[in-house]
Amino acid sequence: MEQEPKRKNKLNKEQYIFDLGHITSHSIDDYIVSDANILAFEHIISFPNWRTPMTLLLGPPKSGKSHLARIWQEISKAYIVNNDMLKEITKQGGVYPVLIDNIDKDNFSENNLFHFLNQSIRDQRPLLMSATKPIASWPYKTADLLSRARLATSFFVAAPDDVQLSQMFAKLFDDRQIAVEPKIISYLISRMERSSEEAVLLVDLMDRIALTKSKPITKAVALEALDIREMEKKIGV
Repeated sequence: MEQEPKRKNKLNKEQYIFDLGHITSHSIDDYIVSDANILAFEHIISFPNWRTPMTLLLGPPKSGKSHLARIWQEISKAYIVNNDMLKEITKQGGVYPVLIDNIDKDNFSENNLFHFLNQSIRDQRPLLMSATKPIASWPYKTADLLSRARLATSFFVAAPDDVQLSQMFAKLFDDRQIAVEPKIISYLISRMERSSEEAVLLVDLMDRIALTKSKPITKAVALEALDIREMEKKIGV
């Protein structure tokens, strides 16, 4: 039986955080299309040829909703708005595209949000919203507000399953022309945070670790990358 790679000391892993630091990419090139998101993806990239002005992306955390929303924001050049901006944007009117990410979490004023949705519907302003919960579970009490939100074209973005994650890893490694044994991909999937964004980050990290060590991507490199990602999350990197 193959033994689990030994963990290196804490200092070495902390050093990698500084040497191999990275940021989450929200580019269209790094978005992995699968059965779990293809309908939403095709709708997003079809902009501005939408049949209705409002779209809602629904799905669990880490399913790729925010990544997809940022792709649309780049395509449409939309404003990303928070509660403080809603009242003024509604007053100004117009049809400039707007993105409201996590509309069910950011404690928007119901009055401001209601008037903004009304303005968007009246003037046909392109609006993309994302949420983790269905409209009936949003923390808003105004029935008219919720009825306006239900006019949006809705798409569910699911978290990837094991098969989809395997396909994502295979594509990501192939794009970098890196040969990796299937058992390493299985090892990653069994231990990682289950999201397409995490797969992109892990592949980038493993590639840089392997280059630093001048060695191929092995299970030890995979473990190193997983450990670094855990520490990065703890310190907010």
